[in-house]
Amino acid sequence: MNILVVRTDKLGDFITALPTFYVLKQYNPQNKIIACVAPLNRALAQSCDFIDEVIVDDGGSFWELVAKLKEAKIDASVTLFSNTRVAIAQFLARIPIRIAPATKIAQIFYTSRVVQRRSEVKMAEFEYNLELTKALFSDINLEYKKPLLEFGDAKEIYNDFCKTNAITKEIVAFHVGFGGSSDANWSLDEYEILNREVAKAGIYQVLLTFGPDEKALYEEMQKRLFDIDAVFYLSLEGLVYFAKLVSNFRLFISTSTGTYHIASLVGTPTMTFFADNLFASARRWKSVGDEKLQRHFNLPSDKEKKEALLEEVKRELAEL
Repeated sequence: MNILVVRTDKLGDFITALPTFYVLKQYNPQNKIIACVAPLNRALAQSCDFIDEVIVDDGGSFWELVAKLKEAKIDASVTLFSNTRVAIAQFLARIPIRIAPATKIAQIFYTSRVVQRRSEVKMAEFEYNLELTKALFSDINLEYKKPLLEFGDAKEIYNDFCKTNAITKEIVAFHVGFGGSSDANWSLDEYEILNREVAKAGIYQVLLTFGPDEKALYEEMQKRLFDIDAVFYLSLEGLVYFAKLVSNFRLFISTSTGTYHIASLVGTPTMTFFADNLFASARRWKSVGDEKLQRHFNLPSDKEKKEALLEEVKRELAEL
């Protein structure tokens, strides 16, 4: 059976879809699991041994997308996050079974519409995604391995990185940027305080990571932290290389964004900051890794409460 799973939005959203791919492959290893993803997530999807084929929707020619779907000879599709474009494309590609949440006008183009009401946040995003597979296989096992993604050469990549950057200690990494998807974050002043808290203990190597479009932020943090032993890493080698690197870190600290989800995906302990509202909270956006390795904080809007939380985080970092 050829099964299409559609998740064409951002990095973190795509990672919340990966358990769905995994359980569908485990249900019957003879199933061919096909991913429809945004260009950003192509390489990461291709690195998963439970995904057999990747179709990229670059938002360009609609008819090219329809042709790709027809060519794949898909028997059933599970669309985890729908929009009119992917809904109509699947309809025109004549996929016999088309499953999606019962939201938006696009739902009329699916053969099975599942009522979920994700805004009520009764479960996490990745759990809502998993639940949709029951519309295809009612007896499917929704358990999945953790970490979900492992690389045979990750240690070698990490050792080379440490050698290049003269790193001799375990790494505690900070990603100070928003990444375009988070709803709350510390200010750079507050991140500077947290960086210095880890650095002064002298136990771990402080490393700051930056996406390829965060060069200005990369340069700003270099100016701020010029006087401590910190490594500044501008990630230009792609998501798979980054995932291999992060899988060896002692701790990854960030707001709730794609890099957090990568760290959790590969089994790295995380300390993550969420907006103080239900829709953007850890209850909705906790990641796919072992929950015991995820430390979540809600950032309050009240100044005094935020200052108190900063002191709490500093104490936790001092006790690492």
